[in-house]
Amino acid sequence: MATAAACSTLLLALALGPAVAAESSGPAATSASASKTPDPPRLPGNFNGKGRYFVPDLGVDVPFKFRGNKGDIKMVAGGRNFPIWFMNIIYDGSLYTVVYRWPGLVSPDPCGNPAIANFSRRSLNGLLARSRFVGKEILQGNPRRYVNHFRTSAVAPAMPPGNYFRIPIALGDVYVGQNNPGRFWKVLQFGFQDLFDPELDEWFGMDTFKLKPGKKVVLPNGCTPPGTPPGS
Repeated sequence: MATAAACSTLLLALALGPAVAAESSGPAATSASASKTPDPPRLPGNFNGKGRYFVPDLGVDVPFKFRGNKGDIKMVAGGRNFPIWFMNIIYDGSLYTVVYRWPGLVSPDPCGNPAIANFSRRSLNGLLARSRFVGKEILQGNPRRYVNHFRTSAVAPAMPPGNYFRIPIALGDVYVGQNNPGRFWKVLQFGFQDLFDPELDEWFGMDTFKLKPGKKVVLPNGCTPPGTPPGS
């Protein structure tokens, strides 16, 4: 779960339009394209999907909704009647995190001001563009998903590499359609963004991911819209 310092889901992780290539029902690589590194993940501006959110060390397996509308993004894990309930929202170029329920959380984490101002879908896609391609894989299920697996990470300090002490802050594995980097089928995440999880390890998997606008994204009660003057 993303805290006030970082974004999930992350899963699950944005001014590109929706990817338009249809995902195939099987591997599409040819001898000419097999050696070419696939395009990295790109979260589209309009999409609507449902799946499950998992926190295995807490025994959590809850419904998950993920949608985009004109570049605003909202993910919701769990709900009022589930052991966890939180939202990550990118709205008007700012990132918000709202936590209503989580095991051991004494009181809800209010929304208030943006967790990260000046963070948009373009910002997220800029980070995803630096992902490393791991390989072509098949996610077992019904139906099977033919995906490209990418790895993204953050370390501190970022440079220089070599024989210096550096700390891995976060790792993410992103699985997107082989013929469509805008279809997100699974995201695994590990790191400080999952501080409420004992093992810092969470993920979500999608059952559906439609490239059409989801419901309009609005801020929950208590969230301060971007650009609101202090004290307003």
